[in-house]
Amino acid sequence: MSATRSAAQAWDDEYRRGRYQDEPPVAFVADILAAAHRAGATDGLYVGCGNGRNLLPLVDGGLDLLGLDISAEAVRQLADRRPDRAGRLRHGDLDSLPLGATWPLVIGIQVFQHGDRGQAHRQVRAAQRRVAAGGLICVRVNAVGTDVWPAHDVVERAPDGGFTVRYTAGPKRGLDIHFFGAAELGQLFAGWAPVLPARPQRTERDNLGTGQWTQWEAIWRRPAELVTP
Repeated sequence: MSATRSAAQAWDDEYRRGRYQDEPPVAFVADILAAAHRAGATDGLYVGCGNGRNLLPLVDGGLDLLGLDISAEAVRQLADRRPDRAGRLRHGDLDSLPLGATWPLVIGIQVFQHGDRGQAHRQVRAAQRRVAAGGLICVRVNAVGTDVWPAHDVVERAPDGGFTVRYTAGPKRGLDIHFFGAAELGQLFAGWAPVLPARPQRTERDNLGTGQWTQWEAIWRRPAELVTP
């Protein structure tokens, strides 16, 4: 069974349990809307749209986004919730999109961290290739400094600080999840122009004694002459 298939099954289960159903959007949504409006971008691609927690506020804020997710359950819930967006939803990963298709705006919130370091980097590179020349990519990913919880094993550590864990408990049990170091993320976006430089966003968990979760949030512009690996 592939890692992608395992992740899809895990997220199908989570969405059936009501994951994100009543949660507000992350504050980063406001930064994305502001950057898109300044850039004149009105349409784009949202990678890992889930059941709409962040996608719908972006759409209601004036963006026409194609929502993409590996969870069929998430896509079904979102289509049921907003039938007007059903035609702009797609079940699959970045490789399922038409070859060579690009957008002036690409968004990935808490999605490019799935898998080990190599898989996470490939996801970022695949998303970068979907950004049109001069377009924006908006990223929120796991950051080092997180109090990793629940039970897990660290399966990778790199000199730049990035590491990968494999959860042994909780909803991601059995899955690899990557945590990016600042230098690691900077290297992945070398040559891209920062619109919102990478910043750490800390969130205290509701469960007492489980610490905090840190995410990098950043927005970059793709220079017209940049060749993405």
